[in-house]
Amino acid sequence: MTGAGVGAGSAAEADGDGGPAGGGGEARGGDGAGRRGDSETRGDGARARGDAVAAPARGTRGIIGASDLFDHVDFRLREPAPALRPYLEQYWLIDWDLSEPYTSQVVPHPNVHLVLERPGTGDDPEPAGSAEVHGIVRGVFTRRLEGRGRVCGVKFRAGAFRPFAPHHPVSRWTGLHVPADEVLSVPPDSPAVSSVARTVLDEADEDARVAALDAYLLRVLPPPDPQAVLATELAELARTDRSLLRADALARAGGMSVRSLQRLFSAYVGVGPKWVILRHRIHEALRHADADQETDWATLAADLGYSDQAHLVRDFTTTVGAPPTAFAQRR
Repeated sequence: MTGAGVGAGSAAEADGDGGPAGGGGEARGGDGAGRRGDSETRGDGARARGDAVAAPARGTRGIIGASDLFDHVDFRLREPAPALRPYLEQYWLIDWDLSEPYTSQVVPHPNVHLVLERPGTGDDPEPAGSAEVHGIVRGVFTRRLEGRGRVCGVKFRAGAFRPFAPHHPVSRWTGLHVPADEVLSVPPDSPAVSSVARTVLDEADEDARVAALDAYLLRVLPPPDPQAVLATELAELARTDRSLLRADALARAGGMSVRSLQRLFSAYVGVGPKWVILRHRIHEALRHADADQETDWATLAADLGYSDQAHLVRDFTTTVGAPPTAFAQRR
């Protein structure tokens, strides 16, 4: 989890078996679209406190205990400008004002995030904002929230971050939180991202925050990179094609060797293709465990391409820290 603890899932993958992230799902006022006008996406099943809750879907996958999280924070998803969508899945916006600390957890997705954050305990009326690049997190990300805070996060499509930081493979940032100015390559006439963080975070109006993010990222938009396009297409295929259960199958789909696919993913995604495929399977298992204590785990294991239930249980336990049945019972 990045930012307020849901960004790396986000803020958990906007998926729910649909297409790429962006809109859809539960919206305040009954409109199912992501807001660029009047309606406001609450995480496609996420909500602001007091709003009705739909079944977890886009925007909540990967969040452990999503409904509890949304009792504590105000979480929204917004679409970027059309020209940015080949690179970005979504913006995720979180505000919190807590009387007691709250700990959130997410099983992250294979995405890099740019996180503009203003943490606060309530003592500083004008806390400064920070800007960090959050690489892919391999394990469960745990974040303790307290006092007041605000995050404006940018979720890059898997494979699409490298053009913004072309000097290093994306695997360089895996597991790290790094000041954005040390990572992003911006034109000489453009301000550093740290200089715009406070401007974005200070905007009281949410539309103005989104507009400020759009304006800055359009200004630093990199030239096209065919390898990034290929990596993004293959990473998306790994997410959506349930028949691709192994790296060699994904390599064949991309018309390349497994070694070439591994090099591409290291350079542009940040983790290997096997990890990406496995993580999407774990997210599906987590969705069942979080929603249904009566899941037939043997059948689900077969549906997800596991050789047997024990293999699924091992992967789930290694990732989440508890076997799926034990996890489901405590939900």
